[in-house]
Formats: sequence, C-alpha cells, structure tokens
Amino acid sequence: MYELLEKLVDFRAEVRAFCEENIAPHAAEVDEKQIFKKEVQELINSKGWWGCIVPKEYGGMGMSTAEYALIVEEISRVCGSTGLTFAAHNSLGTYPIYKFGTEKQRRKYLPNACKNGDLIAFGLTEPEAGSDAGGTKSKAVRDGDHYILNGTKCWITSAEPCTVAIATARTSDEGGVKGISSFIVEKGIEGFSVGKKENKMGCRGSNTAYLHFDDVKLHESQRLGDEGLGFKQFMITLDGGRISIAAMALGIAQAAFELASKRAVEREAFGKPISANQAIQWKVADMAMQIEAARHLVYGSAWLKDQGRKHTKESAMAKVYASEVANFCTYQAIQILGADGYSSKYPAERYYRDMKLCEIGEGTSEVQRIVIAREIFRSISSL
Repeated sequence: MYELLEKLVDFRAEVRAFCEENIAPHAAEVDEKQIFKKEVQELINSKGWWGCIVPKEYGGMGMSTAEYALIVEEISRVCGSTGLTFAAHNSLGTYPIYKFGTEKQRRKYLPNACKNGDLIAFGLTEPEAGSDAGGTKSKAVRDGDHYILNGTKCWITSAEPCTVAIATARTSDEGGVKGISSFIVEKGIEGFSVGKKENKMGCRGSNTAYLHFDDVKLHESQRLGDEGLGFKQFMITLDGGRISIAAMALGIAQAAFELASKRAVEREAFGKPISANQAIQWKVADMAMQIEAARHLVYGSAWLKDQGRKHTKESAMAKVYASEVANFCTYQAIQILGADGYSSKYPAERYYRDMKLCEIGEGTSEVQRIVIAREIFRSISSL
C-alpha cells in the first residue's frame, strides 16, 4: 500500500495544485447558490477527467481506479459538491455503459461523456425503493422491438444537467431482483422529464432531482445488456461506486483536519495557542490516525479493483469507515474553531454538511455493515 501511495505522490501534487487554483475559488458560491457551474465543468473537462477511467479507445484516459480515487479525493477536499458530481458521472455513469454496454453503445455515448463532459445520471432509487433497490416499481413493457417505460426515480445526481440517464425498470412480472433490466435514456425523448430539485443539507451545488418517465418509447437497442440483469449490473457498479464515495469522504476529512490543525496553531486562548492544550492535541491526533487508516482502506479497495479481484467487502468497508471518519473530523474541526467553525467565515461548517451524504448515498452505513457481514459469512460457508 505504501508503494502504491508513493507512486501517486507526484500525481497528487499535480491534481491538488489544479484543484486549489481552479475549483476551490468556486466552492463557496456553488454551495451558497446551489448551482452547478458550467465554468467548473469546463475546467475539469480541460484535464480530460470526465473520462478518466474510460479506456482511451472510447475517448477516455484509461486511468487506474487508484488514480481516479485520488482525483475524487482532491476535488472533494476543496468542494464536496463538485466531488460528488464528478464521482457519480464516472463511477455510476460511464462505468456501466463501458462494462455492460454493446460496442455500438460505447461508441455512441462514451466519447461525448469523456471529451465534452456530457454528464450521465444513474437512476436506481425510487420513492419506495431506496436501500431496498430490489423493490423497483418502474416498468418497461415490451411492444414489438420497443419498450414503453413508465416510472419515477428520485435522489438522482445530475438529473437536470445530464444528457443521458441509465435507469432500471421491471421487464417481467417476476418478483424480486430477477425481473429488473436497465436502459439508456436520452434527454429530449418524449415523456422523459426532470422533476423536483431537492433542497439539500450539503453538497448543495450538485444537482439532485427527480426523473419522470411517462410512456417513454425506447428501442430495444437502448437496453443495457440482457433482460433481467439490471439489478446485478447495478450491484457490480455500486461496488466500484463505493470506492469513489469513500474517496470523497476522505477528501472532506483531510480538508477538515488541515483547517483544524492550522487554526489550532494560530488561535490563542489564555495567553497561548490552543494547540498547546492536551484536549486539542488528542483531537488532532485522533483525526490524523483515522484519516491514515481510512486512506489505506480506500486505496486498498481501489488496488483490488485494479487487479480484477473481488472487492465487495473491501469497498463497503472503505465507504462506511471513511464516511464515519469524515463525520468525526468535520465535527472536531468545528469544535476546534469554536464559533468561527459554526459560521461561514471558514468552510468547516460546509465540510460538516457535505460529509453527511457519504454516510447515506450509494448505500447507508447500516446497509454497508450488512454487506460486510454477508460477505464474511459467505466466505465461511464456502469453506
């Protein structure tokens, strides 16, 4: 793990410098006005990062999962909203099209997603199917060589700015997860509309809204993979997506730690820097230890994915631990900054609001623990 992180030192310096110069100046405005800035999208596009994990033959950069996780971490360190938008597009948008799509689908959608930053949304969650994704109610009924899609998706990242959405729907009356398929739905098609935009606690500059499908007519060529495999596809996708959310949490935790440590040295009380107080020292030490442990989990799971090895348990561990570390670090940062941490004078309060998404999105901490336990018991049963 130290070897992997050592190899990424120069790359991290390059990514951090870009993020601090180009993305950080927009972070407060993005959060306060709840806007997705085209300017930021184009800045990221100038680096080619919207297609960083897509192979070069489809217009991407062909980066490793570890390199991608580093970019997510560094973007999130300066702006959680942008980090979330970036992570969702790559791990939930481009990945399933590359992994499960036909060659024609890859050639049609991936180059624009990579080169133009045309965002792809991931439509899994429904009003009655969140953690229980197998409870999907949306339906796609066969009509010759077409499907008629009806349903609603909620809590969809980049719902409004996306050009394409991937959505699950039932294609048979079979209960459970086996009757679910997935489809690629283009913006502008009749019956496809964006609904209510959520007024969120954090990551407010990442657009989140409803998607509505009202008698949307899709050619069978818009189906992603075979019928009945949609749920399986999305579970595989989420295994990788959890790495990116863990990286996002790690970036936010790192930002909170750096701010708190710096202010502890600068801020004085009772005639001395508050960093001289053991209570503050212990907070900072605990933050540093937990971040280091989280970093190993995040990049360990990324390494497993890059090796083509199973990483379901490890990515779940990385996500639940890194997100809870972010919770701890952002909370302690506000405590160390005191009243300043409670105000918008410093970004500590924004870090605290942004990190909460990481404990909920792409599977709550409670669900992650179920996944971890299930994988442990499954390995015992196979002995």
